Amino acid sequence: MKAADASATRRGRTFLAAEIRESFAMAIASIGAHKLRSSLTLLGVLVGVFSIVVVMTALRVLQSNIESKLNFLGAHTFSVQRFPAVQVDDNPGAYERYFRRKEFRYWMAREVTDRATLAKGVGVTSYLRSGEMFSRWGKTNPGIPLIGVIPGSFETRNWVVADGRALNDNDLENGRDVCVIGSSVAKRLFPQGGALGEKIKVGGVGYTVVGVTEEKGRLFGEDQDAYALIPITTGLNRYGRERSISIQVQAWSGELYDETVEQVRGILRTARKVPPGDEDDFEITSNDSIIRQFRSLTLAVRAGAGVISSIALVAAGIGIMNIMLVSVTERTREIGIRRAIGAKKRHVMTQFVMEAVALCQIGGIGGVILGVLAGNLAAVFFQFPAVVPWDWVAIGMFVCSLVGLIFGTYPAWKAANLDPIESLRYE
Repeated sequence: MKAADASATRRGRTFLAAEIRESFAMAIASIGAHKLRSSLTLLGVLVGVFSIVVVMTALRVLQSNIESKLNFLGAHTFSVQRFPAVQVDDNPGAYERYFRRKEFRYWMAREVTDRATLAKGVGVTSYLRSGEMFSRWGKTNPGIPLIGVIPGSFETRNWVVADGRALNDNDLENGRDVCVIGSSVAKRLFPQGGALGEKIKVGGVGYTVVGVTEEKGRLFGEDQDAYALIPITTGLNRYGRERSISIQVQAWSGELYDETVEQVRGILRTARKVPPGDEDDFEITSNDSIIRQFRSLTLAVRAGAGVISSIALVAAGIGIMNIMLVSVTERTREIGIRRAIGAKKRHVMTQFVMEAVALCQIGGIGGVILGVLAGNLAAVFFQFPAVVPWDWVAIGMFVCSLVGLIFGTYPAWKAANLDPIESLRYE
């Protein structure tokens, strides 16, 4: 008995597969028989899918490149500063609250260095001034920042020295007039190479170059390699000790990251005399938090593209329903003949639904291909690696199938419920 049931189940599955294949073949044949009408119909689907895939592809190209460059902090590192790294609050009162906060001073960083037992390293940065920099072979553009740092800043800020050495404790303790420069500054001041040991002048003061950092490229159109780094003690002695700073702290591992953050938060709340129960008067920022904020900024663009594409796909679905209803009317006699020779309602309904889905899928495939190609023009223009947003490709094709099912069901139901006798009489 069980063997007979299993055999019947297998026969049923085989019959269903054959029925679907036959319906699909008939749907493709019908689409091919009306090439112009089918092309105009699926054009709406193509435009809808293209509009969302091209936007998502372009955003993914920019996002993948920008996020890779937003990792300007070292691994397991967070930054503590007066202002947020990315300001997304459009409330004017937020700026006033930030401006009322106390400045960060160098002695606060020394507190963290001395008391943060969970920290692997602590870095400090202070933007001292900006302007032109000179060497005996050339000069830079205006606005190149001079930054005061400590030796630990190189690891916490992800500055990798490609040539020469980083600043060391001896430079810091003695307030030496030495500097490490970015790769683009080195190219402008020393076009023939050989920057190490040479002098550069910033604001009329000479500094000896001891190192050049690795190239990072541009981000948001700004050169990430245009700077000069000097010992912060040198900078504070020269430009005033009441300079504002930011602190970067590196944890030993991801497991100790949260504990390190809490320890540093406690040290700074004590140093800055924040009353118990009050919120922090400083911001703690990590690579992940910056990337999350960047993604929140692009959310509106993605949502807008989704809404526009949905409107286009609904319009395309209405067009498909209209064409399918016309097709049912044109093929009334064909439907009657099929019913007369034994086709059931479900066979006719499957054929017409399959035809609507096939139209949508063909348009969707065209929209995906054109959308990916057009979206990657941004990669070609900005010289970024090309990407294929497979998640949005899958979403686009799924939505196409859904549109075909929704807007093809009523015409299919109408075709399946035609009276066979009246259909055979139809001229």
